[in-house]
Amino acid sequence: MTTSTALPPPLPRQGPYARPRHQRPGNLAARIAGWSARHRTIAIVGWLLFVVVATALSAVFGTVQAADSSYGHGESGRATELIAAAGFPDRAGEMVLIHSDDQLAESPTFTKAVTATVSAVEGTGLVENVHADAISADRHSALVTFDLSGPADTAVDRVDAVRDAVARVQREFPDLLVAQTGDASLDQSIGEILAGDMHRLSLLSIPVTLGILIVAFGALLAAVLPMGLALTAFLASLGLLAAASRLVPTVDTTMHLMLLMGLAVGVDYCLFYLRREREERARGADPERALAIAAATSGRAVLISALTVIIATSGMFLTRDTVFASLATGTILVVAIAALGSLTVLPAVLSKIGDRIDLGRVPGLYRREADGRGWARFLNLVLRRPGLSAILATVALVALAMPALGMRTAEEDITTLQASAPALDTFVKVGAAFPGGGDPAVLAVRADDVTTPALTAAIGRFRSEALAAGALHEPVTVEINPDRTLAVVSAGLSGTGIDTVSEQAVRALREDVIPRTVNGVEGAEALLTGQAASSVDYNDAMGRSAPLVFGFVLGLAFLLLLVSFRSLVVALTAIVLNLLSVAAAYGLLVLVFQHGWGERVLDFESAGAVTNWVPLFLFVILFGLSMDYHVFVLSRIREGYDRGWPNKLAVSRGIRSTAGTITSAALVMVAVFGLFTTGSLVSMKELGFGLAVAVLIDATIVRAVLLPSVMVLLRERNWYLPGWLAWLPTLSHGEAHDDVDRVRQPVEV
Repeated sequence: MTTSTALPPPLPRQGPYARPRHQRPGNLAARIAGWSARHRTIAIVGWLLFVVVATALSAVFGTVQAADSSYGHGESGRATELIAAAGFPDRAGEMVLIHSDDQLAESPTFTKAVTATVSAVEGTGLVENVHADAISADRHSALVTFDLSGPADTAVDRVDAVRDAVARVQREFPDLLVAQTGDASLDQSIGEILAGDMHRLSLLSIPVTLGILIVAFGALLAAVLPMGLALTAFLASLGLLAAASRLVPTVDTTMHLMLLMGLAVGVDYCLFYLRREREERARGADPERALAIAAATSGRAVLISALTVIIATSGMFLTRDTVFASLATGTILVVAIAALGSLTVLPAVLSKIGDRIDLGRVPGLYRREADGRGWARFLNLVLRRPGLSAILATVALVALAMPALGMRTAEEDITTLQASAPALDTFVKVGAAFPGGGDPAVLAVRADDVTTPALTAAIGRFRSEALAAGALHEPVTVEINPDRTLAVVSAGLSGTGIDTVSEQAVRALREDVIPRTVNGVEGAEALLTGQAASSVDYNDAMGRSAPLVFGFVLGLAFLLLLVSFRSLVVALTAIVLNLLSVAAAYGLLVLVFQHGWGERVLDFESAGAVTNWVPLFLFVILFGLSMDYHVFVLSRIREGYDRGWPNKLAVSRGIRSTAGTITSAALVMVAVFGLFTTGSLVSMKELGFGLAVAVLIDATIVRAVLLPSVMVLLRERNWYLPGWLAWLPTLSHGEAHDDVDRVRQPVEV
């Protein structure tokens, strides 16, 4: 209900609920924007030069990719490092599968095909270590394995000639399947698939985002400006990533994430600025005045939001994981540059174009000021019974979060790649015919001399006992390095490599078979690695580091909010509400990707687990992004409260005045993140889905229902600050408005 009544006088400026004195705009964002507006040519040209120079770094220096041996944790990580340093030739392994549904490996035609395959690959002069003694248990498949000569990192350049030779054998034996796969073949196929994904997502995300912005602003120039900021920030961050990769080598997923985050936060930050500037102009302020207010309010929210995302993301470095370090570096760079552009070049551009920001008005869409009547009606309904609204919203979020209690994580398997390519299809068939043969378990045995009779016998016992226990499958191979200090035993592992069967096999080998055989020889050390072992060790490592990351992110975010809003309650409430939205996103992630509820819609096949790096990464990114909206809304609420408005009025108007901006920003994020569910990597589908649903939950249930309900119920306690924290600085949430802001306005009750 709305009644016309005069605003009560401000509360006394003392005690734990004190209102800070109004200040002229002195915050950092306002000062930066003021300088940029006064020196707009320098700001605009300087930004463009920065983008050009930063982008050139990528072309000049290139990006350093993380080495395969740097990915490991625990025992599997040490084993991988031992193998990498043992002096084995750095070769790419390839294999050719010969299969027939009706012929056995002993048949004349089958035998000729195997012989022809060996001759064909050897005839290229590009292979070595050719073996053709692996026959499947059902006798319908044979495997020819070999290494490509030359360094592994350039094997992709040489693999085509060998594949052509294998293709000729296939044409000679049309009744059999003769197909090649392996390290170089898969690298080539996956590289082409991911490059295609990146190109397609780039082409789709730009028009989708632009379309949403045109609807949001109703004017072409106002819609193009956020896109320009986001894309230039993304390009510049790619260049800086090339330089940063000298210290923190990058992984393939990083660039996908940077595009996703660059569009999301770049557009968001621009929206915060533009919407506030438009609002002030609609209220009668001239362009210069409107820009000053937008800089002092929305600019400050952008600064706090960016700092929160950067702080949250930097927590990933505590995992000491190669993937997380790369993703954190890319995210920090793109968010920092997007924020820098929003605080510098954006005010300069807005100062330059002035009223022309509305150039290219779209009939039927253009509105000088957002119509918040729909949100006002909904908010009045929520605040009519804030206790009931808070209970219903909390129950809904907890119900969504419950499936997360049964979350199971595992390393991403190449067989889950949702794309078709000959090398991928063949790899899957190899795994079916030779369990674990595509990505075998590897035992690294280290000793002064691994060829001694005692150790040779122990390795033999390991082989026979592991096969008898059903943990390993043929073929079992043993390779010894040149100085005879390391033996590498490779064999197919039971299960798919990412399921519980494989995990149990790893634990059986480590806890029973290996201690009883190889480790029983004095002076010998045996370490197990491979996909399943790496997955087990990764989960154990994340279990140890996750509490550190959670504590770091939550602690620093709490301190940042406490200093920004001078309220113990606001900081604690923000933390709890964001944790609820993250937990709800986790629950939906488990339902869809672990239990397979969305397989047909999202075009994937569930592996019965969530990719092991996704949950922790989602927590960090979601916590940062959720704070984007939270800080923006809280800044507007605090701004009203500091002017002397009653708590309920400040909450109501703060949420209504930001509704249009946050709805538009959320639509952009959901659309961009949603596009990543169309990619080929299941991990990227999980990431896109998790981010999209979390933003959707945060922008609806949390921001529109739970936040206003809780803040209205808490009343003046929202702004409680203990006396012993009174020394905290009083930060400006904008400047005192002119008399137009001080008129009597209706109070909503």
